[in-house]
Amino acid sequence: MKLLRYIYEGKPHLGAAVDNGIVPIDALGFPTMLSLIEAGPGVHKRIRDHIESNPPALPISSVRLLAPIEKPGKFLAIGMNYAKHVQEAERLGVAKSNHQTWFNKQTTCLTGPYDDIDPGVTEKLDYEVELGAVIGGTAKRVSEADAPKYVFGYFVANDVSARDWQFHSPTFTMGKSFDTHGPIGPWFVTADEIGDPHALNLRTYVNGALRQESNTRNMVHNLWKQIAYLSTAFTLEPGDLLATGTPEGVGIGMSPPVFLQTGDVVRCEIDGIGAIENRVGRMSSRLA
Repeated sequence: MKLLRYIYEGKPHLGAAVDNGIVPIDALGFPTMLSLIEAGPGVHKRIRDHIESNPPALPISSVRLLAPIEKPGKFLAIGMNYAKHVQEAERLGVAKSNHQTWFNKQTTCLTGPYDDIDPGVTEKLDYEVELGAVIGGTAKRVSEADAPKYVFGYFVANDVSARDWQFHSPTFTMGKSFDTHGPIGPWFVTADEIGDPHALNLRTYVNGALRQESNTRNMVHNLWKQIAYLSTAFTLEPGDLLATGTPEGVGIGMSPPVFLQTGDVVRCEIDGIGAIENRVGRMSSRLA
């Protein structure tokens, strides 16, 4: 299933994408996507039965899609998780770590799958296509073997990065959390429809030109290792978001670096999930 949030008649609603239409699921009594996720695996059958009994009521093209979750407790992203991207980073002076390298994207950065990106004050705006995973159950000290049981679904993420601000602190958080620098979506595809998340092609286009192309099998640390590692340190909760790393081809890694400019359109795609597309808005004046 493809579960989404959208604006209709000025209010947010929950729905399921079926072909090119939306089946509203508000009647099932879940006020938020988070409450739906927290309901547990049994909710899947209720939604499927509802979809089978109700045809699409709205074309997707007639509404504005929102980020598929309101405001998760955590939005965590792993850095340098594709070998060729590690090589890019090393050329730029970012030391390779012996451990998984995680940072926070503040949840206020979340925005919709087709919303504009506001550059803010950065002069080095960059893109990063990533497979996103949404946690479906409370996970503490989870083994790699059990990790798949804790994934509710998957989404496309663009880990928009302010490269000049990224290195203001060693955690990257400052340069990864500008408002609107977390477009995700276009929906959550439930885990049962994906099968193996480590066999998905992913791509980034800027103004129609291919910039990134890889497959999730090329992750250094796969998703199950990520969940095991994180949950060893702290509890992952329903609705938490994980961004699983980006492959090579980012703007800062080009020679010379090529950063996003006003009017550029960034399209991030993952086979089996969908695509998000975001236009870069007008650059703000740089802070003194």
